[in-house]
Formats: sequence, structure tokens, C-alpha cells
Amino acid sequence: MRKKGSVIAVTRWRMRSPLVVFLLCLFAASVVMLLQQYSNFTNLEDVTATDEATENRLPKIAFLFIARNRLPLDVVWDAFFQEEKERRFSILVHSRPGFVLNKITTRSPFFLNRQVNNSIQVDWGEASMLEAERILLKNALLDPFNDRFVFLSDSCVPLYNFNYTYEYIMSTTHSFVDSFADTKEGRYNPKMNPVIPAQNWRKGSQWVVLIRKHAEVVVRDETVLPQFQNHCRRKSLPEFWRDQPFPVHPEKEHNCIPDEHYVQTLIAHLGLEGEINRRSVTHTSWDLSSSKDKKRKGWHPVTYRLNDANPDLIKSIKDIDNINYETEYRREWCSSKGRPAPCFLFSRKFTRAAALKLLNQSLIAVS
Repeated sequence: MRKKGSVIAVTRWRMRSPLVVFLLCLFAASVVMLLQQYSNFTNLEDVTATDEATENRLPKIAFLFIARNRLPLDVVWDAFFQEEKERRFSILVHSRPGFVLNKITTRSPFFLNRQVNNSIQVDWGEASMLEAERILLKNALLDPFNDRFVFLSDSCVPLYNFNYTYEYIMSTTHSFVDSFADTKEGRYNPKMNPVIPAQNWRKGSQWVVLIRKHAEVVVRDETVLPQFQNHCRRKSLPEFWRDQPFPVHPEKEHNCIPDEHYVQTLIAHLGLEGEINRRSVTHTSWDLSSSKDKKRKGWHPVTYRLNDANPDLIKSIKDIDNINYETEYRREWCSSKGRPAPCFLFSRKFTRAAALKLLNQSLIAVS
């Protein structure tokens, strides 16, 4: 009887086992579906959060410094960047090859390791300066949030605080490019024609502010740049004649400084002058009387030293509200957001002592 009961129990179990297996499979499938739905929901939350973060990211200004080695005014710029809490900026520095911005070479954490690693040796008045500018732009364009690109020298100081500077630059959809027709003989080289006709030849300051479109134009240029590399060179200076071949006819040399013509001429060549404010936002004072050599007058800007650094100097720069271009009989009245405004956001050239004195008096960077 016990054996018969065991057989009946086994038979019943065999009859029920398909049902149990089915129920277990159904349960497992339900668990998998729930987990998948939860995973999809979580991923959707992640994507939504990422999208919201992207949408909330404000456009940035890329500050592009061209320096010999270290930045002597890094403390001044440190005070300028410290006021910005939303990180609406990025920083890149072009120094000599191999130079590294570390805790020994800069006292500002904003500049740590901000050097570009593919820098080149730059010589004043040579086309190598154009390559340095393009290297900075190429690196800055890798950040999709960089929307404006500001070129600065290692002797530049910010005249105002970050927020005022940001609002001023971002208030227009145009670049700031100091550009005017260059009518002075000896700068334009006829060998550039017909690639660069004389009517497209422009001059101005290299310290420009570019919108992203124009930064990309500079980086992609393969037409105008070679003409500058081959036919735009500074005039041989007497102090270099012992190191270089003496020019046969020095009076016939073209005195072409590439960085004073390139961006301006490129924009004119491409018919983009309607997309720029034809003025600079960086102040430079050219001393036409300090040089004893008439041929050298005006070649280099005034350097402001400790004794020059005072409230009257900064006020005189900030009070400038128009720029006169004599070669074009044009006067640029400066404005921001449709209202009259000071012309300049930055100024050069300042020694370290002069800049620190002005910073300590809160006359620059934080005002």
C-alpha cells in the first residue's frame, strides 16, 4: 500500500510540474520586465538631467593669452576670475615650447596647466605669431561652449570686473576687430595679388575678440595665410644687420607686421566686414615722440610703469568713448546694448609693479 501511495504522489507531482514551471517562468519574466522598465526610467532621468545641464550651461568666453614664458600679471587676472562663480570662461596660454604652468611658475590656480602643449617659438614681427594664434583657437574650439575668443598679451590688464566684461562682449553678435584701410606705402606687397588684391588690404590691432564663426574661419584658412607667410615680413632693423644679411636696398623693403594685418585682411577678403565691430576693446598707447630714430617712432606701445599707475591714468582710458580712423575719415562711437559705453575693456602694456599697484587700489579687475 505504501508503494502504491508513493506512485500516486509522484504521478500527481509530474502532472503539476508543468504548471509550476510555467508560473516560475511567468514570475521571472515579470521581474525582468519590471527591471527593464526601471532601467529605462533611470536612463531617461539621466538623459533628462544631462539635457537640462547642457541647456543650463551658459556660453563661455575663451581668454587666449600669448606670453613669452610665465604670466607676470597672473595675480591681477586671478582677482578678475575669482569674482565669476558660474565658470563662464576658459583659459589657454601659448608660451614657449616646453614651458609648463605649475605651482612654481604661477601663483593662480586658474592658470595651472592651462598652457597649450603644441606651442611653437614665436618671433616678433614674423608669421609665427599667426601660427600661435591659430594654435590657441584650435584648442579653444574643442570646447563647444566657448562662444567668444579674446586674444590678450602677457602685459594686458582687465579694466573692469568679470561680469561687466562678459555682458559687454556677449551683448553683440559681432566680433570686435580693429580694422581700417591701410593706405601707407610699403606695407602691402604686390606679390600678394591676385590672391589678396590691394582693395582688401587692412590694418589694425592683433588683440581681437572673435565670435565662434570667425574663429573657425581663421583656423580653416588655407588661402590668405600662405600669402602672409611668403610675402609679409617686418623690415630689417639695424640692430639685427650683424646677425642677418645686409639688405641690398633697405629703403625698398616692405615693412609688414603679419599680426597687424592678417585677421583684418582675411575678414575683408571673405566679405565678412559686416559681421564685425571695426574697433578693438584693448587700449594701447603708441608713443610717437619717445624714439630718437624717426624710422622707429610708433613701432612699440608705451609701457606703463609704477610711477604711471594712478587713478588719473585709468580714468583717462575708461573715459574714451570714440575712436577716430583718419585713413577712412571714420569715427567709431562706442556702445554696448544700444547705449553709449566706454571703448575699452582691457589695456596694455603694464609692468607687474604698476598692475599690482592699480589692483591694490581696486582701480582695475574688480571695479
